[in-house]
Amino acid sequence: MSKKNFKESTVGKIILGAASMINPTLGSVLQGVTSPKEALAEISKSGISVDDKIKLQQMIYDQQNKEIQAITSRWKADSMSDSWLSKNVRPLVLVWCIVIFSFAGILDSIETIPFHINDNWNATFENVMLSVVLAYFGGRSSEKAISTFKK
Repeated sequence: MSKKNFKESTVGKIILGAASMINPTLGSVLQGVTSPKEALAEISKSGISVDDKIKLQQMIYDQQNKEIQAITSRWKADSMSDSWLSKNVRPLVLVWCIVIFSFAGILDSIETIPFHINDNWNATFENVMLSVVLAYFGGRSSEKAISTFKK
């Protein structure tokens, strides 16, 4: 699966528009990047003024934070819902992934059972597990941090 170009993402559209207004050369430099990390690196390498670099980098960070807060607010709305499923979908997905991943790993490690996980599936399982665990625990941590800072 190919990555979406940075210029096609929400963050990219906003940053590229601002970059083109601040410095048209920088806007053209950022056209080929595929992630905010690459955009930050290109901004750092560019020959624009330090103030412009700081403005653009701050815009990227702010937009990413807005997206994270939007996800967190959707998750909070789910947890406040009266529906059992919406409250428990994240923990259930986490448990399901851990069980399937562990079961497949155990089966793959027993030599008397003719079961082998293809390398392509290994990478897929790894990416899914990483995403689910980071989203669940990262989301929970950010929810806790936000509630702590609001108090």
